[in-house]
Amino acid sequence: MAIATVTSKGQITIPATVREELGLHAGSRVSFVRTDDGVYELRPQSRSVAVLKGVIAPRDEPVSLEEMAAAVRDGAAATVIEP
Repeated sequence: MAIATVTSKGQITIPATVREELGLHAGSRVSFVRTDDGVYELRPQSRSVAVLKGVIAPRDEPVSLEEMAAAVRDGAAATVIEP
C-alpha cells in the first residue's frame, strides 16, 4: 500500500509507484472523484494525444476522398436514430 502525508499547505507527493502505474508525470492533472460510499478516488484527468502515436499502423496507400466519402455514407446509413 502506498501512503502519502499531507503538508501544512495541503500538498501531497504521490508515491513513485503510483505515478508510474497511472502514467503521471510533472504537469499531469488528476481529479478526486467521490464515490457513492464517500471514498475518494484519484484519477488521471486526461492524457496527451501524443500517447496515441504509433497505436495504429499507417496504411501502405493513402485513402482517397472517394473512399472517405463512401465510409461516411456507409456509416450514416448503418446508424438508426429512433425518436
